[in-house]
Amino acid sequence: MKITVLAGGLSPERDVSLTSGSLIANALRRRGHSVALIDVYLGCELPDDPDALFTEAPSPTCSVGQTEPDLNSLKAESGNGDALIGKGVLTLCRRSDVVFLALHGAMGENGQLQAILDCFGIRYTGSGYIGSLLAMDKDLSKKLLRDGGIPTPDSMTFRRADYSEEALLERIGLPCVVKPCSCGSSVGVSIVSTREELSSAVSAAFALEDRVLIEKKIIGREMTVGILNGRALPPVEIVPRSGFYDYKNKYQPGMTDEFCPPDITPEEDRLLADAALKTASLLRLGSYCRIDFILSDGIPYCLEANTLPGMTPLSLLPREAAAVGIGYDELCEIIALS
Repeated sequence: MKITVLAGGLSPERDVSLTSGSLIANALRRRGHSVALIDVYLGCELPDDPDALFTEAPSPTCSVGQTEPDLNSLKAESGNGDALIGKGVLTLCRRSDVVFLALHGAMGENGQLQAILDCFGIRYTGSGYIGSLLAMDKDLSKKLLRDGGIPTPDSMTFRRADYSEEALLERIGLPCVVKPCSCGSSVGVSIVSTREELSSAVSAAFALEDRVLIEKKIIGREMTVGILNGRALPPVEIVPRSGFYDYKNKYQPGMTDEFCPPDITPEEDRLLADAALKTASLLRLGSYCRIDFILSDGIPYCLEANTLPGMTPLSLLPREAAAVGIGYDELCEIIALS
């Protein structure tokens, strides 16, 4: 097959995406596919024969730094400004049998790119534009989860102009979790225990987005469940060695311990799988995704859904797939063919 892998983008999760994309492209090449890897934001000048960009030769792999990339510098240096799709990208996608979306956050996961590809009749991996939109907007997804009977932490969503600390403390209280409404990879997320911490956390979240979701902190064990073609994979328990599962602890080696399968009862395993599958159905998610939970007193509280889970060496979906005998290269091919 001819496969275009889209990575990068204008998102705080850009470095994660570039790492995922380079690894996915090489995995698909090892499976015998011709692959073009392109940064959806930067694009490229296409040669006279664009098919020459589809190759079985490996690409250099990327790595994730300890902090998010400087997107303002990227915009200034590239000259692309706020245009989200670079030169040649759609032409290359239209010459593919399928487009593998290795993007995280922003346009890659909020449904914008999926809608554009739909308009051109381009086949792509992951969820469609509706599911992507519903999952990426944490306020919308929480409302759907509550209506669907899925336990989820109580929360409030504020715009910058209507934020009220008093209203928040009265309803949600402390400790709480502050997060931008539509970011992933724990970008802008803070766990807050005092009013002083709350003020700085809210300011940091509003610096990234005009809507901020603040939810009650549930005390329990952090779990995540991947779904592949309608099947719930074994859960992973996430135990950061210090702090919480933030951007640094997600992507730097040795920062977090992960247990797959975790030490839980068969009933807890069943409840997690059922909640993950029901969440994916409620949010209209596609052939693969990952659902995050806090398991507290036997109850799986759903935190959020990830429509394009990370595919870095430290990412969780590949680890869950490996637990049922699916290697990394095979997993990438299964997703591409789904």
